[in-house]
Amino acid sequence: MLDSLTFLLEKLFLLTNFSLIFRKSWPSDDCSPKSAPTAPTVPPIRRGDLLEVQRTLFVHFGIYLGDNKVAHLMPDIMPVLTNDPKVVHTVVTNKRLILGCIYRNASVRVDSVEDFAYGANIIVNDMDRKMKNPAISNEDVARRAEKLIGAIPYSLLWNNCEHFVTYCRYGAAVSQQTEKFCTGLKTAIRDQRSVLLTVLLGVMSIICFGPAPCTTLPTIFIPFTLWMAG
Repeated sequence: MLDSLTFLLEKLFLLTNFSLIFRKSWPSDDCSPKSAPTAPTVPPIRRGDLLEVQRTLFVHFGIYLGDNKVAHLMPDIMPVLTNDPKVVHTVVTNKRLILGCIYRNASVRVDSVEDFAYGANIIVNDMDRKMKNPAISNEDVARRAEKLIGAIPYSLLWNNCEHFVTYCRYGAAVSQQTEKFCTGLKTAIRDQRSVLLTVLLGVMSIICFGPAPCTTLPTIFIPFTLWMAG
């Protein structure tokens, strides 16, 4: 039951972020190997710095390891489709990333700064001013990231790239993107207009498909649950 609820919340999280597609240009890509679209703006960075870039629907995070390498928790569908390391280790395109999120397949991998950024500008250590816990030493941050390289359980809500970098740099795995989503979900549930909307949708389903348990029961129980939660 908990797994099903988590699955539904993760898909809702994806859907609520799809509006970004229409506010930002989506780089054309496919699953074939290729390099990053454009050269990103790279500020001065040191080993152990926390890097963030805008990547498709979300902000993506990584830890700089030095020598132009970044460790980051990256969803990717390609390891499910092939065992060819040459294909798997190519730059992860946007489509591969989104399909990896849906399939919940990811790993902590090491890529070049350019492949990590995927054409976006890089922000360095911006989270330092947002976190309650102070950052640990940069060398310890990098070593933590290096120890986690490889396949890792993934959840868009509970164990994503932001959880990875905050654990490495601050010792506490948190995700502000997840917190914002949960806050918005609570606001929507508490809004009594959500109850009216679900009642209206339920009545419409009964009119269209006829009175049946699959239409009548959701029409009763979903609005009631939202009303009680609000």
